[in-house]
Amino acid sequence: MAKERWVVDGMNVIGSKPDGWWRDRHGAMRALAERLAELAGEDRDVTVVFDGRPFELTPEGVRVEFATRRGPNAADDDIARLVEADEDPAGLRVVTSDQDLARRVREHGAEVVGSGVFRDMFGL
Repeated sequence: MAKERWVVDGMNVIGSKPDGWWRDRHGAMRALAERLAELAGEDRDVTVVFDGRPFELTPEGVRVEFATRRGPNAADDDIARLVEADEDPAGLRVVTSDQDLARRVREHGAEVVGSGVFRDMFGL
């Protein structure tokens, strides 16, 4: 069986649950990355892309990327480029509720899973 391959729009997932994450942005990013590490493994590859200034974040088994530029849609642009450059974009599941990003990655064949649905699937 092929590995599931997930690309997660990190701030979109974090922002989908108004739990006060904005008071500790780095803490929310770290918590999501750690939860994603619990999902990653032999049968699942997980990449998370965050907006904002990079900081030390190395969860076991999760590829963490920070947007290569600042500004609107920075992480979205990077996620779209990851999907476009992938050898098998149809094998990717992109987690986002951003409709423009969803449209962009679907154009390359990726499946889209909404942030709320993803949270429910994995108890996040």
